[in-house]
Amino acid sequence: MRPPFPSHPLARRPLLSVARARIVAAGVAALGLAILGLPSPGTAAATIGARARCPAGMASVRGTFCIDRFEASTVELLSGGGKRRHSPFEPVDKLKVKAVSRRGVKPQAYISRDQAEAACQNAGKRLCTDDEWVTACKGKRATVFPYGRERERGACNDSGVSSFNRYFGQGGEAPQSAFTWANMNDPRLNQLPGTLASAGAFRRCKSSFGVNDMVGNLHEWTSAPRGTFRGGYYLDSSQHGDGCEYKTTAHSTGYHDYSTGFRCCK
Repeated sequence: MRPPFPSHPLARRPLLSVARARIVAAGVAALGLAILGLPSPGTAAATIGARARCPAGMASVRGTFCIDRFEASTVELLSGGGKRRHSPFEPVDKLKVKAVSRRGVKPQAYISRDQAEAACQNAGKRLCTDDEWVTACKGKRATVFPYGRERERGACNDSGVSSFNRYFGQGGEAPQSAFTWANMNDPRLNQLPGTLASAGAFRRCKSSFGVNDMVGNLHEWTSAPRGTFRGGYYLDSSQHGDGCEYKTTAHSTGYHDYSTGFRCCK
């Protein structure tokens, strides 16, 4: 029997050309998507996977971490394994509480950084780092406000009324002597109209990552070891920096008052 002819080197070139053509075509397609500002199929799949990994009520930020879509409310965890709703107008001192992210409810104020951290841990989450919080607030285009570059009056809950002056100012500005621990934690302060809003009530106050109320409503603690809260509250979102750049470091991690709240990351 005659041995088969060895394949000629040139006979394999068409196969190589087809493989090279596919690689080139894929590269051109990826370049075209990039020019149009669209993700490549691989990137899109990774993004979808990252979103799928975020628990309900949380938003994915660039596929690197998840953050609560709403400021946290709390439920009290009971010793027998049950739980019950905790009033957002009362401190959580000496209670074991769990953070909950839910639209349409009043978020928890009167909470310290240390208590907020424990509440997040009880929910299987953690407090956001300072950088995470700012990134989620500024959105995909890194703007000063969640909704854009310029302040829009009424977009967020940051132009409310001063319940503190009403109760302790005797018709005007409250004197310095009124700023006691008890007065700053008075449960009446966030119950007047024009003060604390329900989570998600200000629909325009949302970043492009789908995260609500990061400017105004309540100050939000971050995990920074030096007591740090961000974003301002319903009376001020500009005194210590504008919008997402608002930052206060004047208080210890054990401090709380009617303006301090939080949200969790994962």
